[in-house]
Amino acid sequence: MTESHPVRRRRGRGARERILEAARELFTAQGINATGMAQLSTVAEVSKRTLYVHFPSKDELVQAYLKSLVDVRPPVTEVPAQTALSPREQLLAVFDQKSPESTAPFRGCPFLNVSVEVPDPAHPAHQLAAAHKRGFARRLTDIARQAGVADPETLGEQLALLFDGAAARGTALNSSHAFAYARSIAESLIDAALVDVGPASP
Repeated sequence: MTESHPVRRRRGRGARERILEAARELFTAQGINATGMAQLSTVAEVSKRTLYVHFPSKDELVQAYLKSLVDVRPPVTEVPAQTALSPREQLLAVFDQKSPESTAPFRGCPFLNVSVEVPDPAHPAHQLAAAHKRGFARRLTDIARQAGVADPETLGEQLALLFDGAAARGTALNSSHAFAYARSIAESLIDAALVDVGPASP
């Protein structure tokens, strides 16, 4: 059976990499449920047969998509790693989200989006998203501990919740401005935690 739309073969990068790039583009922009395998094969410029060779099911592609987001360390879900910043500045930098340059809708956090689109807690994709969110809070906790706060676990969870709330509200309002408000709240939380124990060590 031939496809209704011929696919141009692209040289250079491998088919698997192109499929994952297409998944990152389409799943992030329009969601998992709204994206079909046919569209993915067209954007990746591979045949459906090649697509299914690399990813026998859409579920497997979704899982690989989430893992690839961790590998590329997207700014919207990653704690900045600038060593020149103090721990306090690193925590605040998490909320420094730039407004998108394109006119595409603001999509917030892809891991939150996946957990909503795949609501079954036992589904591998949902579990991957949840594991990433737990890891995100742990990274915030580690930085809070470096800052010297008395209860880094609580501050880490508070900042993770604040980030996720800003991402969800930004998605609903199609705006990244929620992160600016979240940053001001984060500053108050961090400074209050630091006051409790005195100045952080340099």
